[in-house]
Amino acid sequence: MSKQAPLPIEVRGSTRQPLGMSPAQFLRDYWQKRPLLIRHAFPGFVPPIEPDDLAGLACEETALSRLIVHDEKRDRWSVKSGLTEDDFAATPDSHWTLLVQDVDKWDADVAALLESFRFLPTWRVDDIMISYAEPGGGVGAHVDQYDVFLLQALGQRHWAISDDPEAPKDFRPDVELKQLQTFDPTHEWLLEPGDMLYLPPGVPHDGVAFGGPCMTFSIGMRAPSQAELTGDLADYLAERMSDDQRYVDPDLAPVKGIGEIDKHALARVRQSVPTAATLDDDTLRDWFGRFITRYRIAQAPALPERELTAAALTKLLDGGCELFRHPWSRLAWSRGKRGCSLYANGQAYVASADLAEQLCTERSLQPPRKLPAADQALLLALINDGHLVVRKAKRPR
Repeated sequence: MSKQAPLPIEVRGSTRQPLGMSPAQFLRDYWQKRPLLIRHAFPGFVPPIEPDDLAGLACEETALSRLIVHDEKRDRWSVKSGLTEDDFAATPDSHWTLLVQDVDKWDADVAALLESFRFLPTWRVDDIMISYAEPGGGVGAHVDQYDVFLLQALGQRHWAISDDPEAPKDFRPDVELKQLQTFDPTHEWLLEPGDMLYLPPGVPHDGVAFGGPCMTFSIGMRAPSQAELTGDLADYLAERMSDDQRYVDPDLAPVKGIGEIDKHALARVRQSVPTAATLDDDTLRDWFGRFITRYRIAQAPALPERELTAAALTKLLDGGCELFRHPWSRLAWSRGKRGCSLYANGQAYVASADLAEQLCTERSLQPPRKLPAADQALLLALINDGHLVVRKAKRPR
């Protein structure tokens, strides 16, 4: 049996086949799978918008635009939106980029480019963003969470990508842009007008204007996160539910552990929440513990004026201090496969079942001088978050 040849990462397009292949083959072999550089995807391409017109659009009050300047010597980046003509007058000779989103909504000639992407569902297409850059301009190495076609419109841009599935994707903490801390490219190209680079989600890449002024069209796809989908579905369902439909417990039995969210309560939650059936027990109990302890809370406990240290708490315990639960603190606890958690006004804390139940049962407690380290850490966290208030004992032990 002959060995199948590896898929090319670079092909040549044509007026008839901008993708360098049929749409069906592209979707089968590359879409959301691997990058593809298409040389001459749009032969003889002439940008439908001039750089000056793009700058004018960027100054419109409702336009989504950003000016990004890179101080190469100090490796500092500045980002400015809400642009005016004065901002462009103050730009350096190199190492700056203008990004304007949704240009297809403003310019019909730019929007016409979308006709070449009709093989995709129209609801997947988000916008055409245009990047204009002077030599050295770019936004730094980064990762997009959506599919994008990068069409070179004017000048040259040097692109570097990494198709290493193990490539690190941690962000730099010192830059407003979500730039990668580490970027080791596996492929590099210089794109000319009419060339197009396709990148699936999650591919680290970096594009830098080369030689002279450069303009790149980014045809981006909509890709809602699971969090966005789940949040919107929850809102959709909530709007259509009657307020009369509530959590019910006609089978309630006397509690065994005060403040505990037990397995019977979680079973009732599953019946009450349409989407809860998809959640594992630990996820369900963690969500419900956070939710029910902040539900209908009118105020939050006030934080202490000064954070207590572990050493100071040890000294207070040695002196026989008392701990009082803040009146605005609502507590509950639950245990599962991952251990026991105490919930306080929507926050979760690792706890032992004995101490969690004691905190839920008693409004005040006088802890013993010697506590397990985990219990002492819990009390310290609750004090510093305002849920417990420290008072000196009326009489020494």
